Amino acid sequence: MSSSPPASRAVPFVRARVGRWLVLLRLLPRVGGGLLSAAVVLNVLIGLLPLAFIVWMSVLLDRLPDAQAVSGGTAGVLAALFLALGAFVLQQLLAPLQAVLGEVATRKVDGQCVTGLMDTALRRSPVSMLEREETLDLLSDARGAFDRLLPTPGDAVGGAIALIARYTQLLGAVVLVGVTLSPWAGILTGATALVLRFGQRGSLGRFSELYQDMAGQRRRIAYMLRTAGGTDAAKEIRVLGLADWFRTRHHQDMRDYLDPLWAGRRRILMGPFVVLALVGLAGGTGVLLLLAGPAARGELSLLTMAVALQAVLIPMRFGVYFPECDVQTLYGMQSYDSLTAFTRRAAEEAAIPRAASGPPVASGPPAAAGATAPAGGPPARGIRFEDVVFRYTPDGPAVLDHLDLEIEAGRSTAVVGLNGAGKTTLVKLLTRLHEPSSGRITADGTDVRNLSDSEWQRRLAVIFQKFNQYELSLRDNVVLGAPGGGTPDPRAFDAAVARAGLDDILARLPEGPDTVLSRQYEGGVDLSGGQWQRVALARAFYAAERGSHLLVLDEPTAQLDVRAEVEFFDRFLTMTKGLTSVVISHRFSTVRRADRIVVLEHGKVAEQGTHEELTALGGRYAELFRLQAQRFAGPVPEEAR
Repeated sequence: MSSSPPASRAVPFVRARVGRWLVLLRLLPRVGGGLLSAAVVLNVLIGLLPLAFIVWMSVLLDRLPDAQAVSGGTAGVLAALFLALGAFVLQQLLAPLQAVLGEVATRKVDGQCVTGLMDTALRRSPVSMLEREETLDLLSDARGAFDRLLPTPGDAVGGAIALIARYTQLLGAVVLVGVTLSPWAGILTGATALVLRFGQRGSLGRFSELYQDMAGQRRRIAYMLRTAGGTDAAKEIRVLGLADWFRTRHHQDMRDYLDPLWAGRRRILMGPFVVLALVGLAGGTGVLLLLAGPAARGELSLLTMAVALQAVLIPMRFGVYFPECDVQTLYGMQSYDSLTAFTRRAAEEAAIPRAASGPPVASGPPAAAGATAPAGGPPARGIRFEDVVFRYTPDGPAVLDHLDLEIEAGRSTAVVGLNGAGKTTLVKLLTRLHEPSSGRITADGTDVRNLSDSEWQRRLAVIFQKFNQYELSLRDNVVLGAPGGGTPDPRAFDAAVARAGLDDILARLPEGPDTVLSRQYEGGVDLSGGQWQRVALARAFYAAERGSHLLVLDEPTAQLDVRAEVEFFDRFLTMTKGLTSVVISHRFSTVRRADRIVVLEHGKVAEQGTHEELTALGGRYAELFRLQAQRFAGPVPEEAR
């Protein structure tokens, strides 16, 4: 099979490079018109000052032989020396300002990019997208740049602005060579410089593609470093003696990453280096030959000779690495590519779940008299799952299989089942982190897809199994339950703290509600697992105080013993009497006080009713309740016999 000709391979390569620079140019307006104009003018000036130094130093050399013989010659030498030194000193004085303006431009662009990344990751991207490896690789590279592990898009913009000085210097040098020698010498000098530059950047670009393809390996290495170098796993690593294992594993992961990276670097960079060196040698030799002929015939003055020799050296150095530009523009745009790819994928996938189950249905059974529509207060008749099917992948198994379930308004509904029954998936659909593959979820007969995700989610107060323990003050941890509600409400905060039973804990905190809940900060305090669960409960109650109408607990007490879990749920059900609540648990004995218990099995409702009704039925609930009661409590309770 014949390979494609070099020209056909070069076209897409050139198109990709041009396209990347066009994207970078579109980033420049984010710097701001005034700052960008000042940075451009400054870099043009910095590019021209070395040329002024060359010209005036050449004038100085030309005037030296006649300084004593010609009247006033010394003044001419001193004037040239003053101007040359002035150009040199001014360049040195402006160089720090160049770095300052570049840093400001970098920060302004990065600030906007970080805001966009956070908005996409936290709001616009479907949760299903964030669970896939290829998405995590994109997010890792985009986020790694802002962790300063890689150059950022702002660095790319700063590097592009700094390139103005380099190319201004090149253009000026080509003009000087063309004027002092000949236009052909200027053209040859400029062409050689551009070939060297294009080849150098091309090699770096191919290497960056190799680097980008290894995002998964970098993410694994970062995980090992973060785990072994952090505090969360320190106790377990010490007790189990895992330090040597982590050291060996990290060494092996680094070798698996660096060996192919180094091999690719040699393959990509070594050959082009030799070719570019020969091109530079040929171009430089050609220009020097064009200079040597007139010089040998005495057709060039000392001034012309000095200007030409110094000007030729500038383009010949264009095949080298530019430390202030190259890595920044190349890898900074790589992180921006990851960011834009992540944002584009989020936008594309955001609409897919809704399309899967058809358009939203705006109407349903007529509401009862006095019922409140979903757009207003709490659902008056409850929430229904109607023939809901859900698969995590189109060809995957049905986690929820034609599920019909009603969550009654103003009552507590407990959903129980063994691991894998679909309980957590049900919560994900209820909170609209995912959408049904088919079927629908309604509130008072209205399809919830008629509401935006954020509008619906603001009506929920959720405690997940792995709820976040923010290293913030107690007040912040609680009011984050309703951050969109404007200024924190002291009355709602006090009510939530009281309902969650946090009064005693609050009284012992050294700075009251403003105490940071982490010993890693001065004056901070660590809480126990049970205390953190009360904080999470207070967060949910605060959301309820600020207008959330449905409370959802997704096994937040899974790590507690059965007695503590029973006490927790009893307290929760007492405190939420009259509110619409959903409690998820795999322990049947902990939710017996719920108004209604739903047994989920194989993605369907197997049984439902009160605890007394289900134990009397003698079905699946009674069987599993009896087994768990024997395991946790010894003798079987009389009511379960």
